[in-house]
Amino acid sequence: MFILKQVKINKYKSYTTEQEVQLDDSVTTLVGKNESGKTAFLEALAKLNYFTSDEDFKFDAVQDYPRNELKKYQRSGDDIEPIVCTFQLDRETIDQINTDLGEGVLITDSFSVSSRYGSGRVWYHINSNEAKYLENLQVSLDFSDEVKTKILALGTVKKIAESDPGEDTDLKLVIDHIKNTIVNEGFDWERKLIDAYITKKYISPKLPRFWYFDEYHELPSRISIDAIRSNSINGELTKQQLETAKALFELAMIDIEELSNSTNFESFIAELEATSNEITDKIFEYWSTNNNLSIEFKIDQINEPANRPPKKVLDIRVKNDRHRITLPLRNRSKGFNWFFSFIVWFSKIQDEKDKNFILLLDEPGLNLHASAQADLLRFINDLSSSYQIVYSTHSPFMVESDALHRVRTVYDSDAGSIISDAIQEKDPDTLFPLQAALGYDIAQNLFVSKNNLLVEGPSDLNYLTFMSNLLESEGREGLRDDVTIVPVGGLDKVVSFISLLRGSNLKISCLLDSFNNAKGAQRLDSLIQSKIIKDKHVRFFDEFAGEDYEKADIEDLFEKSEYLQIFGEALPDHRGISVADLDDKKQTILLQLKAVLGGKDFNHYKPSQTLLGMGCAADFFSKETLSRFEKMFIEVNKLF
Repeated sequence: MFILKQVKINKYKSYTTEQEVQLDDSVTTLVGKNESGKTAFLEALAKLNYFTSDEDFKFDAVQDYPRNELKKYQRSGDDIEPIVCTFQLDRETIDQINTDLGEGVLITDSFSVSSRYGSGRVWYHINSNEAKYLENLQVSLDFSDEVKTKILALGTVKKIAESDPGEDTDLKLVIDHIKNTIVNEGFDWERKLIDAYITKKYISPKLPRFWYFDEYHELPSRISIDAIRSNSINGELTKQQLETAKALFELAMIDIEELSNSTNFESFIAELEATSNEITDKIFEYWSTNNNLSIEFKIDQINEPANRPPKKVLDIRVKNDRHRITLPLRNRSKGFNWFFSFIVWFSKIQDEKDKNFILLLDEPGLNLHASAQADLLRFINDLSSSYQIVYSTHSPFMVESDALHRVRTVYDSDAGSIISDAIQEKDPDTLFPLQAALGYDIAQNLFVSKNNLLVEGPSDLNYLTFMSNLLESEGREGLRDDVTIVPVGGLDKVVSFISLLRGSNLKISCLLDSFNNAKGAQRLDSLIQSKIIKDKHVRFFDEFAGEDYEKADIEDLFEKSEYLQIFGEALPDHRGISVADLDDKKQTILLQLKAVLGGKDFNHYKPSQTLLGMGCAADFFSKETLSRFEKMFIEVNKLF
């Protein structure tokens, strides 16, 4: 299959200046706001070589040329190319050309093709070496050096084909061969006949066809058999729905004419149900949201006035086996309808032996839940092993944060739609889905192991990491290597994290400062009562700070003199504070320091960061401090 490497789009709807887009070999994601030009880009691609004959997918200058420039364009007499696509040839085609014409004739491994508003398709960059072709021809036809000299004197294959051999039968043999094999089998081009032959015989038949799908192709709940039979669009069916409905009957191999004239529908329903089972099985390979659904079909015959034949309608219903009810397809989630319709429409090409298609998906899974969008992404990635795919989205859940190189941003500017690589985009609204996807991924990857210890802030992470490493260097017990410390940014967020991560097969425990407010304690107690987290998996620093503490922060596990020294290194302006300056009536050393500073708070993170760079050995700390931290690590390790 040829791979689409580059697209140039210009003077098509919102694209008023030429945009050059490099595409990924497997999947390319277009990200942008509504009305930014994503759909226009996919439409222009589809119109280059749509997979079936459809007037809606043919270039029309009146409909497609930028409106504010249309009259000027019409007066100019120019014939603009709205789209130019560059493809990479596959190895199989190159080998076929080399076998036919000989090695060295084809001197490129890529080509370009465009479509003009007025004159249609144009081919570019299919380059061949005519001299090498003639050299190879001498070997295959075994003509003399004298004939070769005459041929080379003529210069080009075109001149050779048009020349008069006279009485020279050997020359006539060569000319006839070129006419029969090259000229007659190639496009009628004025020059470069070898290029014309290669293009018509090997490239044009393999030019990928573009398959387009959007939400307007979703199946309705009721389909008029007469509308399918007459191929008519009415108030009941849009054109896209009609096409998808026809695909369903084609997939079921049902003769619409036979169905229209029949009074017994059992065999037709059986065919539809067999097809539905096949489609449903395919859906549930990727649909993890609800696997209790199935499709049911019923053919209704509606009596018309006496002078008109009965009207036949296919009724599509979705059955929920859990609740034992069926509902019309339109009454089920739009997400499921989209997925079902997508599989039906996709079946038009899936069963073809020729997989020479590029899939264009406009806002796929727009109505799907985030987890279902993840299923859809998995489906798209699996399809990319057989098809190149370009899809548009503005959902962060349809952007893979580990594949941002595949993302192209689309932005509507004063100069028209602009397409760029994700790393080049500056518009914050356009970047939002990428930022959200990346943020979500970062949040997920904080949990790099199955065992996670939630703490409130980064200072806790610093102290725990430092003291664990120090104790281990002394042959004492620190925090287990398979436990990841996760700072979540405050007590309220600890509670939220626990709630959100329930059922994620992660082991979660908490090591927290003492509660300073009843609301936080109440929220955590509610989680414990609901058995979302066990009481024993929530530990507090006051348990390890000593009997003198009813409330404690991690800083209270140090001797006060030790912490004041660290504090002084971090904040030199307050280096002179001593233990005697502290008010023992305050519960924690942080509150005591705040009182000394006249009620002013300070950055609790700085001392923890300073400790990491002080290079303190074990003898910097008292035996009591080391024992308190070791006892804490022993108890925390037991939680996992």
